[in-house]
Amino acid sequence: MQGDLRELLAAAGLRPLDEPRPLGGGDIAAVYRLDTDQGAVVIKRDAAERLAGEADGLRALREAGSGLVVPAVLAEGGGFLVMEALETGARDGRDAAALGEGLRRLHTVVGESHGWARDNACGRTPQPNAPLADGRAFQRERRLLPLAAACHAQGLLDDRLRGRIEAIAGDLEAWLPDAPACLVHGDLWSGNVLHTPRGPAIIDPAVYRHYPEVDLAMLTLFGAPGEAFFEAYWNGAAPADWPRRETLFLLYPLLNHLLLFGSGYRGAVAQTVSRLEAG
Repeated sequence: MQGDLRELLAAAGLRPLDEPRPLGGGDIAAVYRLDTDQGAVVIKRDAAERLAGEADGLRALREAGSGLVVPAVLAEGGGFLVMEALETGARDGRDAAALGEGLRRLHTVVGESHGWARDNACGRTPQPNAPLADGRAFQRERRLLPLAAACHAQGLLDDRLRGRIEAIAGDLEAWLPDAPACLVHGDLWSGNVLHTPRGPAIIDPAVYRHYPEVDLAMLTLFGAPGEAFFEAYWNGAAPADWPRRETLFLLYPLLNHLLLFGSGYRGAVAQTVSRLEAG
C-alpha cells in the first residue's frame, strides 16, 4: 500500500486490515475495496480535480435528504477518494418505486440558477457548470454546444451533423419552457444505481442544478427503470411532452459517449437529432 494512501487513511482514523483489492467496472478511475477496523471502504484513484468534484457531489446528494442511499465520503487527497462501502444484493421488488420516490424528493431541492458552484466531470469529460438563470441557455451553452464542438474537433461529427445539433440548441426556447433548477445526479445511468439492504443507492455523481429530466432520461439510456419507477416518480401523471424531453436530454450523454468511446455512438447521436427535428 502506498505511503500517501496509508497516511490519508490514518488521518481519517481508519486502520487497514489487509491490502486494497481491485474492483471491476472502473472504466474511468481505478477502484479498490479495503477492509479496515471501521468497516469496509471503497477507494478511488484518479485525477485530483475529478475526485474533488465527485466528493462534492456525494456530499450534496447526502445533504438533500431524499431517502436514497449515498455513500459517505471518509477522506480525500493525494489523488485518492475514500468512501463508505455499500453492501449490495439482489434487487428487491420495491426498489423501482423507492428509486422513483427518492428521485422525486431529490428533485424538489432547487436553486436560483441552472449549474453548480464548481465545474466537475462526467466520466473523463470536463463538465462546465457556470450558472445561468435560464435552463434553455444552460443546456445550449454548457452542454450541447461544447460537446458538439469537442466531438467535431476529434473528427467524430461532420460539419452537417454539428450544424444540425447547433440548430436544435438554438431553437430550445421555441418549445421547451424554462423550469426551476433542480438538484440532479447528472450521470444517473443504470450502472450508477445499486441495490442495497437499505434500499436503492446512487453513486458516481456529476451533480448540478437543471431540468429533472436529465436524470430520468439517463435512466433510459441503456434500458428502462420500469413502470413502477415512473408511477412513483410522476404519481401516475406523466407530462405530455416527456417523449420529446427524454430525447433532448439523451443528446448530451450520447455526445459524451461519442467523445469518450468513439464513432460507434455516432448513429445514435444522428437518430436522436432526427427525432428532435421531427418535433
